[in-house]
Amino acid sequence: MNTNSQAEAVCARAAHANPLLAKTMPAYEQIKRYVLARIAEGAWKPGAPIPSETELVKQFGVARMTVSRALRELTQERVLTRTRGAGTYVAPPRYESTVHAVRNIADEIAARGHRHSAHVLMLEASAAQSALDALGLAEGPVFHSRIVHCEEGEPIQYEDRFVNPSVFPEYLEQDFTVETPNQYMVRVAPIQRAEFEIHAQKPEAQVRRHLQMEMGEPCLMLWRRTWVGAAIATSVQLWHPASRFHLAGAF
Repeated sequence: MNTNSQAEAVCARAAHANPLLAKTMPAYEQIKRYVLARIAEGAWKPGAPIPSETELVKQFGVARMTVSRALRELTQERVLTRTRGAGTYVAPPRYESTVHAVRNIADEIAARGHRHSAHVLMLEASAAQSALDALGLAEGPVFHSRIVHCEEGEPIQYEDRFVNPSVFPEYLEQDFTVETPNQYMVRVAPIQRAEFEIHAQKPEAQVRRHLQMEMGEPCLMLWRRTWVGAAIATSVQLWHPASRFHLAGAF
C-alpha cells in the first residue's frame, strides 16, 4: 500500500474510532504513522498547522495523553514544532552539515541537489584588536569578510571570517559569489590542522537579520581556527539557524 492509500485508510478507519487502533501497535504509534503519512503525501506542508489535540482525540477516539505522546515524540524527532498557545506545525526542512572535516558549504549544498548562492556583506582589511587576537598576531592589518550562504535562496549560514594575509595575500581580490572562501583557501594553501567548538546561542541583531530569523530563535555557532604550517591561517564563526540546520559528524 502506498503512502496515499495508507493515509486514506487511516482516515476512513478514524471515523469509526477504536477500530483504527490495531492491537498489534500502540495507539500513539498509529497516530504518529498517520501524521507522517499526511506529511509525506504533501497534505500537510512544512510550516502548516496540523489538527489540534482536541481534533485528533475526537478523530481517533483515544485519550488526550495518547495524542499528546504522539505529538511530543514527533516534535522530539524534529518532524513537528510546537508553540505554546499557538499550536503544532509541520517542521521546516533541516539542512545537515558534517563537522568532522573542513568542508565547503557549496559542495554540501550541491550534494543535496540544491543551488548555492552567496551574498558578500564585507570584504576589507582590519587592524582591530579583536581581528589580531583571532589570529594571534601582534600587528596588522588582517583580512576580514562576512558572507551569507544560501540554499535555494534561503539563508542557512552567516560566515564571519578573519584571514592571515601572510598565508592568503590575495584574499581581498577574490569574488566570493563565484568561489567560496573555503574553496579558495584549499586551492591556495590547504590547511594542516584545525580546532573547533560548537555553541548554541542567540545571535546578534545583524546575524539574526541576515539569516531571516525570528526574535529569540537560537543559532548553532561553529567556531573554527585552522593552521598552515606554524601560522594561524584563519579564524571563523559560522552561524546557522537552529530551526533550519543540523550539524552532524562521524569519526
